[in-house]
Amino acid sequence: MTAAAPRHPSPVLRTTAAALTLASVLLTVPVAAAWQPLTDADGDVARELHSAAVSEPGWTKANRVLTDWIWDPATMRLLILAVILWLLWRGARLLPLWLAGAVSVGWVLQYGMKAAVGRDRPKWQDPVDSASHAAFPSGHAMTVALVCGLLLWLLSRADGVPAGLKYAAWTAAAVSVAGVCFTRVWLGVHWLSDVVGGTLMGAAVAAIAAVAYGAVEPAARDERAEVRG
Repeated sequence: MTAAAPRHPSPVLRTTAAALTLASVLLTVPVAAAWQPLTDADGDVARELHSAAVSEPGWTKANRVLTDWIWDPATMRLLILAVILWLLWRGARLLPLWLAGAVSVGWVLQYGMKAAVGRDRPKWQDPVDSASHAAFPSGHAMTVALVCGLLLWLLSRADGVPAGLKYAAWTAAAVSVAGVCFTRVWLGVHWLSDVVGGTLMGAAVAAIAAVAYGAVEPAARDERAEVRG
């Protein structure tokens, strides 16, 4: 696999970054304001799924394994760290630094938003799982969306990647994002808008990082910041 030549960010990528950022803001405002229609909708979904989680302990246990191991933020960060180390081993410099910076920005944004919004998590008399920190945005959803977004961006930059591999990567990313969102609400530790907000924010950070890299990359063409195969 070899990387494509340096390129400017496409209009589609810029539009996607702007749309994701706007959607994140449009959801954060009513969440922070505790807008009643949104609160009621979140409550209805949470109660329905929690009731199912209590009545189906086997499925609930499977969801806990998925959220605690497969889609845990630590797992996602280890995955992107492995990619960063591989890029460094291949001689890249700017690109792995950019990835590390994007993940760091996402982490700071996540906890900054949690502190600013200060939303309580769902509370149950018969909880099936527990979690700490504020609810909005979901750290699991945000981290999975950010890491998957960055990895898909890297894959899109590479030449010679079989179409089947690209489809498989997109499918895995979609399943991961949807799966982590479902598990967090099913386990009763997040509201629906928490996971939607986390997904939008994580994807927005990934898209903005991709746009910014495309803007500065031409100035760094002399650096060994590309994957060579």
